[in-house]
Amino acid sequence: MRKRNPYIQKRRVHRKPVRKNFGVKPIIGITSDIDGDLFKLRQDYVSAVEKCGGLPLILPPTADNIPQIADLIDGLLLPGGNDLLPEYYGEEISVPLETLKFVKKERSDFELALFKEVIKRNKSILGICYGMQLINVALGGTLYQDIGAQIKGASDHKTGRHAVQISRSLSFIPQSSADTVNSTHHQAVKALADGLEAFALSDDGIVEGIYKKDYNFLIGVQWHPERIFYDKLSLGIFEAFIKGAEGNGK
Repeated sequence: MRKRNPYIQKRRVHRKPVRKNFGVKPIIGITSDIDGDLFKLRQDYVSAVEKCGGLPLILPPTADNIPQIADLIDGLLLPGGNDLLPEYYGEEISVPLETLKFVKKERSDFELALFKEVIKRNKSILGICYGMQLINVALGGTLYQDIGAQIKGASDHKTGRHAVQISRSLSFIPQSSADTVNSTHHQAVKALADGLEAFALSDDGIVEGIYKKDYNFLIGVQWHPERIFYDKLSLGIFEAFIKGAEGNGK
């Protein structure tokens, strides 16, 4: 009988782990804000993703391996925040400075770069409030820097609630329906980017919801659906977002 040479080890075959779609939750990357030496994110975003069957992954805006992140996640959630610098849409500050409070440039740069990588991979994207505005700007659109200063007769969108009219039917939203949503913004979409369409408007004509045709799932809403999760419209948006991400399982 041939003896085994103790100095020769059996060659190990390393196999890459296989991720099966069945029973595996889609990974939802959620970008976070910067506050001094802290990264910040409201728990509502994480809870909404979990309740609809996603696995939340909080992304700090300092990562430099953006293509790898885009490969890893199945969906991207761009949450709310302060104001996007006008330089991102080719303008200078044109309203009283005291009305503005800008998101850290590090965050916006990270989110814009990540968005461009994720959209190239046709993965699900949901933008909320500032996140919706960032989507519009990333695709070539512009913003009203301050609704009160630039739109005569506009309602106050900074506090309280208001009605939205659903102007276009989507798979999870019936056409010509209306709903009441929360409202905490003072900026809004001005010129809508090519390839985007509005599906929701407030009574004063402000764009409250946008989507991209011929795409897996790309939705932006100006209100905060994660805070009114009991609402049928808001719940439907998150459910459709996670469902779209499920098809991206690797």
